[in-house]
Amino acid sequence: MLDAPILVGMGILLALVFDFGNGMNDAANAVSTVVATGVLPFRTAVLLSAFFNMIAAFVFSTEVAKTVGSGIVQASSVSVLVVLCGLAASIAWVYAASWKGIPVSASHALIGGLIGSAVAANGLDVLLWQNTAVVFLFIFLAPIVGFACAVLFSALVFRLVSKMAPSSVNSWFKKLQLVSASVYSLGHGTNDAQKTMGIITLLLFSGGMLGTQFAVPFWVVIMSHATIAAGTLAGGRRVVKTLALKITKLRPIHGFCAETAGAASIIGSTLMGIPVSTTHVIAGSIMGVGASQRASAVRWVLARKIIAAWALTIPVAALCGAVAYYAASTL
Repeated sequence: MLDAPILVGMGILLALVFDFGNGMNDAANAVSTVVATGVLPFRTAVLLSAFFNMIAAFVFSTEVAKTVGSGIVQASSVSVLVVLCGLAASIAWVYAASWKGIPVSASHALIGGLIGSAVAANGLDVLLWQNTAVVFLFIFLAPIVGFACAVLFSALVFRLVSKMAPSSVNSWFKKLQLVSASVYSLGHGTNDAQKTMGIITLLLFSGGMLGTQFAVPFWVVIMSHATIAAGTLAGGRRVVKTLALKITKLRPIHGFCAETAGAASIIGSTLMGIPVSTTHVIAGSIMGVGASQRASAVRWVLARKIIAAWALTIPVAALCGAVAYYAASTL
């Protein structure tokens, strides 16, 4: 078996590979609506999103990172090998989904992989059930909240502009969508980058490099945000195509409503320290905007396939994490 510092170094590298893949898959979350409405071309949109992913490092606290690193499994019972196996499992799922153009939750892949490897190593007692239950609850709540916020906000906005000429509405909301896309990217950056922060901090803690206090070092904050921003720059075009063009038809006013509702949901969850799926939130918001026009505006067959992928993410990643741990522990 390799020495702990080497394993920690390998783990940090894997965590950054995950973080990059997270940004690449989840670039669609922040830019899909602004691309779909024609407000920005794809490359400009991902540049804007990556910038605000990075700025988020200086805006929010690290409560989500602490939840992921020490609130799902007992940090004192987790070895560096357990974290490595959980990371490997989550990376496999996220990159496979990005290749297929499926907007899955990188966050839940990470949590699922960690749960699977930790349970394989220590049994079910290693889980902190109350926090784990909250994460599972928000698998269902996050898209529902995004959907509901988008429906209500769309109704309010459409009422406010009902007497304006369509050309004026389009012109105004093209400008406003730049603001909503930026705010959404800020929320996406802080919630998702913090998951990688939590895993790297757990690696350092498990390797005995943080003493007895579970605290996120500032260099981990900067490195996590920079990597997710780089992944966003790489931009998963296939996932963007799914969210931007296939769920429902969007105009600038719809994009603004979806991004604003999604940003409010994500930033609210971040302030409460809850690791939610930004993918779930924005997809739910886009469906909500479509449904606010008419139910048939949403391609529900595709929506059901996306929801099925969400439901599978934690179980599949957990199974992969457990298999990876069993395989690694026999070497």
